[in-house]
Amino acid sequence: MLRNPIHLRLEKLESWQHVTFMACLCERMYPNYYEFCRQTEFGDAQLYRRILDLVWEVLVVKEAKVNFDSQLEKWEDAIPSADDYDLYGVYPAIDACIALGELIHSQLSGATLEHAIAISETSIRTVAMLEMTQAGREMTDEELYTLPAIEEEWDIQWEIFRLLAACEERDLELIKGLRADLREAGSSNIGINLGQ
Repeated sequence: MLRNPIHLRLEKLESWQHVTFMACLCERMYPNYYEFCRQTEFGDAQLYRRILDLVWEVLVVKEAKVNFDSQLEKWEDAIPSADDYDLYGVYPAIDACIALGELIHSQLSGATLEHAIAISETSIRTVAMLEMTQAGREMTDEELYTLPAIEEEWDIQWEIFRLLAACEERDLELIKGLRADLREAGSSNIGINLGQ
């Protein structure tokens, strides 16, 4: 599935940079889950928000202690099943859930690189699936690479990567700034906006 040089470059980053990268991508997938919950009255979008906020907190507050085991238990019930819904939105919602699950697992295992790559791929997959669904057919990686929506997703991932890679040490202002910008934009990787 759509590989990108960013996956090799992520290896050069430290674990806090991986976690910030993942939190940013989850922030960009959150509206997809939020919108699905709103349309179907399934689950609890606030739970996604709370868990993601706990990760942001761990990034900026040294003493923050979070029991991610118990968060994971709560989270597993909040993931919809595609079989239960005849609604396209279930797929981006599930991808958003997969991404948050990867982020929680990275906190439990400390293995941040593999989870960062997995979330990057998940976010791209959400965009690719929507493009193929709208076109009504499967597409090759070559075709997908030429699509503006895919290009834009990679551009945003690279932009977040570059900001993080430029840091010598953990930069709290940058972390807070990324979080604030993404929350304020409130727009997902497939253009779903919060509060529309």
